[in-house]
Amino acid sequence: MSKIVIADSSCLIGLCKINKLFVLEKIFESILIPEAVYHEVVIKGKGRPGAEEVKNSDWIEQRKIMNTLAVKALRIGLGPGESEAIILADECKADFLILDDLKARQTAEELGLTVVGTVALLKKAWEKDLIESFEDTLTDLSNVGFRFSVS
Repeated sequence: MSKIVIADSSCLIGLCKINKLFVLEKIFESILIPEAVYHEVVIKGKGRPGAEEVKNSDWIEQRKIMNTLAVKALRIGLGPGESEAIILADECKADFLILDDLKARQTAEELGLTVVGTVALLKKAWEKDLIESFEDTLTDLSNVGFRFSVS
């Protein structure tokens, strides 16, 4: 049985900027994104890295969230994509939620969700021989303006 995985915009855009979006499909087979993430990456991001890749990836499925009140509550401190991703992960009983923003991660973890970041996914991709060099990939990610900390 495949895992239920929800992704936020930062991971999708960051991986597209370094031509590594394929690692998500190779690791998880499919991912779900809420409408706000689709809108952020594909509609608002038209012409930017990630827009066409996400739009044309049949393994990325857009889902509507049901609990709009919960999203509004999270929107006080988080962006629309992060808020919807957290609520969608909760509604779908997701196995993993891919988030990079610290405040969003803390919120998701407080709700009992299992959170992974883009860096952890790249480490997993390297362990599975999907990418040649973990260090070089992190350098590439940093060079395109993706902010992260390695602890």
